[in-house]
Amino acid sequence: MCLIALAWQHHPRYRLALIANRDEAHQRPTAPAAADPDDAHAFGGRDLLQGGSWLMISDRGRLAAVTNVRDGLNPDAAPRSRGALVRDFVHGSMTASEYLQTLRPEAMRFGRFNLLLWDGGDLMFGSNHPYFQAHAVKPGVHAMSNGAFDAPWPKSGLATRALSAWLESPASQQADHKQPPNSHDAGLAMLLAAMADTTVAPDTALPDTGVGLELERMLSPPFVLGERYGTRCSSIVLIGEDSIGFIERRYGPNGATGGETAVELPLRRG
Repeated sequence: MCLIALAWQHHPRYRLALIANRDEAHQRPTAPAAADPDDAHAFGGRDLLQGGSWLMISDRGRLAAVTNVRDGLNPDAAPRSRGALVRDFVHGSMTASEYLQTLRPEAMRFGRFNLLLWDGGDLMFGSNHPYFQAHAVKPGVHAMSNGAFDAPWPKSGLATRALSAWLESPASQQADHKQPPNSHDAGLAMLLAAMADTTVAPDTALPDTGVGLELERMLSPPFVLGERYGTRCSSIVLIGEDSIGFIERRYGPNGATGGETAVELPLRRG
């Protein structure tokens, strides 16, 4: 993923609400969100090149999401794919804190990452750039993109404002958790529309991540348009007391409409 907005312990109905965009090369082979062939409890998209994932949930009460960290134009040539962190955690049984502490000695062998982990109880953040760090996420609304956690980038502000507006509206109280979430629902459609925003931020608001002004502009909207690289999918995850709602809307080059997946996973007890 390259942009995540999340609300943690901030809503009476949802322990965790999350909206996200994955930006990637369009030619990179990807499996749409589905049950994981190696773990029937896990659900999410899969990177068919390295075998990992960018966002995955489990009906055992687990979630993991990862973004890369932008640091100039230098290639991220670490030997291990950060997508493996997502699948490994969701398939496993460690708490989020235990997993991050186990990861600490090996963290620098992965591509630069920001990592979000929920174990059914706690929500944790971890990163290996510019150094290893791990901490609990405080209740509230947050953003995770390609820089520091909660960095005030324009795209992060757009996403967190959209998520906050939905959570404060009557629409967030009306979902039927006996049915999969529906992207035609006015409130969820509003979230997907916000994540499809292609408005380029003004130069004065752009971060400086060492990639040059032209690329900073291209990457500044929530939705990145491009023939070879851009937003591949938008996702919504809504975790309630008894179930996890999940929507993935997929895109092709230059924002061409792709398929869509929506499920409601009942949470298993024990």
